[in-house]
Amino acid sequence: MLASSYNDVLVLFSFIVAILASYTALDMVGRVATTDRAAARWWLGGGSVAMGIGIWSMHFIGMLAFSLPVSISYDPLITGLSMLIAIASSIFALWFVTAAALSLPRLVAGSLIMGGGIAGMHYTGMAAMSVMPGMSYDLRWVLLSVVIAVLASAGALWMAFRLRTQVNNVKLLRALAAIIMGVAIVGMHYTGMTAANFHMMGSMAGMAHHGGVNTNWLAVVVIVFTLAVLAITLVVSVLDARLQARTAILAQSLEQANRELMQLALHDNLTKLPNRLLLEDRIQQALQKGEHEGTLFAVLFMDLDGFKAVNDAYGHHIGDQLLIAVTERIQGSLRTQDTLARLGGDEFVVLMEITDPADAATLAAQLVMLIEQPFNVSRYELLVSISIGIAVYPSDGLTERELMLNADAAMYHTKNSGRNSHSFFQKSMNANAQEQLQLMHDLRLAIERNELRLHYQPKFTAPSGPVSGFEALVRWERPGSGMLSPAVFLPLAEKTGLILPMGEWVLNEACRQLSEWHRQGHQEWSVAVNLSALQFEQPDLVEKVVDIITRHQIPAEKLTLEVTETTAMLNPDVSVAILDQLTDLGVKASIDDFGTGYSSLLYLKRLPASELKIDRAFINELTTNNEDASIVSAIIALGQTLNLKVVAEGVETVEQQAFLSRLGCDTLQGFLLGRPMTPAQIGDRISSDWPGHVIPATELEDVKTADIK
Repeated sequence: MLASSYNDVLVLFSFIVAILASYTALDMVGRVATTDRAAARWWLGGGSVAMGIGIWSMHFIGMLAFSLPVSISYDPLITGLSMLIAIASSIFALWFVTAAALSLPRLVAGSLIMGGGIAGMHYTGMAAMSVMPGMSYDLRWVLLSVVIAVLASAGALWMAFRLRTQVNNVKLLRALAAIIMGVAIVGMHYTGMTAANFHMMGSMAGMAHHGGVNTNWLAVVVIVFTLAVLAITLVVSVLDARLQARTAILAQSLEQANRELMQLALHDNLTKLPNRLLLEDRIQQALQKGEHEGTLFAVLFMDLDGFKAVNDAYGHHIGDQLLIAVTERIQGSLRTQDTLARLGGDEFVVLMEITDPADAATLAAQLVMLIEQPFNVSRYELLVSISIGIAVYPSDGLTERELMLNADAAMYHTKNSGRNSHSFFQKSMNANAQEQLQLMHDLRLAIERNELRLHYQPKFTAPSGPVSGFEALVRWERPGSGMLSPAVFLPLAEKTGLILPMGEWVLNEACRQLSEWHRQGHQEWSVAVNLSALQFEQPDLVEKVVDIITRHQIPAEKLTLEVTETTAMLNPDVSVAILDQLTDLGVKASIDDFGTGYSSLLYLKRLPASELKIDRAFINELTTNNEDASIVSAIIALGQTLNLKVVAEGVETVEQQAFLSRLGCDTLQGFLLGRPMTPAQIGDRISSDWPGHVIPATELEDVKTADIK
């Protein structure tokens, strides 16, 4: 027998390669198991090649570490075949452990196939050795090496299956498992090498060097190539894992963003209740169920009584808290299958499945009693009530629109009947509901059909002239109904959003008429236009104003935009920003209905307004109500202190005219001096008896403030 020895450095490298190959195998199992099917095929193919090369390299380096006192070379074809066996075994291993379950019979079968493959690779590689005089095998050691290969395969497959998912500390566990697997692979290899016996011939000196690959440089090449393949594979795997992790995070972020967007799109921002859009979908589902299963459901349309008074008296912040408190009370009385939605403002809707209309009446009566109880909001005790209208499917409507419209009509019937109660829809209410529907339809076409008209009420420099300008007031000349007052259609326009195109038309038409008056020589006249709350919230309001002023070529300072005190105080910081932009252009701002809202003097001081407009409610009983006289005096004094012009509307008597003039009111407006008129009527007045009632100076002096107080 020939004496053999091992190169300790190469033995160490074979052990390192075995560990790296094992770690690569475990990592590839994770990549194949956690990626989609298309990517898994690539990882299965590429990972099997890298893993197979790693296992084969360990075996080959171990063979190169083996030395005899004779020359050894290797047959390239047989050596390549052993590599293919290693790659095929790796493909089997990666495929095997990606199954959903790993039963004991399956593990035994897999271990036998995998162990046989590794043993086949080893002994095929041994057969590639070209050595004289030849070698033989000790079958006991061969059998032991095969047993070790099978047991090592069983352990490797079991650990790979357990560590294929991203469990806690998976990298550390894979590293420990790779060391164990590396020891097993090295143990099998060197056990197989021990099984080989090399026989001694009579003379070794004349032994020839057979053809094949020389071992002097082959070890370095194999080590470098193998480490490079394994390193590249691991780096690509790590980068892919990080990319997948970031992709997963991004996907989660997008999913969260989509959920938030869906929440915003389908829910009310204040109360978090379903909004009109989601309510419509729920009603459609209830309609489908009712049609197929014959179930009944009711729509309860609810409106708070007295909410506006709370808002005006205590401010929108308290009003919002009250709405949240109302929401909580209503939700506490509902079942989980019922839907409570907020349509906006103080309007709520309950959608409930019923077995009898009495179920809806019972809930409505309960809610009426519940809401009329005092609410403790902040430091205030607030009292409101609720009016409810009920429409039942299918008797009161077969569509979402019919049910909502009829429930709304029933709610208004409740309000007109004294409030704080509930009413079922009746066909007698349908006339009003249909009228509202037709009114809404006609209003949508009013601008297109050129049915809107502007009347202009003159504003006089106190006490009785001259005319300083006009306030533009919209009217609707509805076919078959005559000239309609704004009180008839403006609330509907506000509710449906039609106020936006209507308001833009009013602004454009008023500026066009002012331009015409200026061309006629009345350069001193100005025009005031009311802005609704919705208009004031438009992000492109300033751009639209600039466009209209430019189009009609009027001086910006001759346009006054009137904003109610309540609108201006709804979001004071935003109001200040918008009015700043408008006044920078030269447009004047007026705070309309001053004294009826809830404003802070701090914000009032910041608002870049040019005038305050006293609400007519304070002017009506000015000569008989001491409180109104005191309020008006205070408002005028406040305006003078803040260098704001003060306009009084609703002046209808000589006493009111005299009193306001003596207090220093700058501008008067009312029926006493001039009613709203068409441009043609204004032209006639100019050529006749304008300005109308002129109060003599002696009469002014005769009216004493003390007399009014």
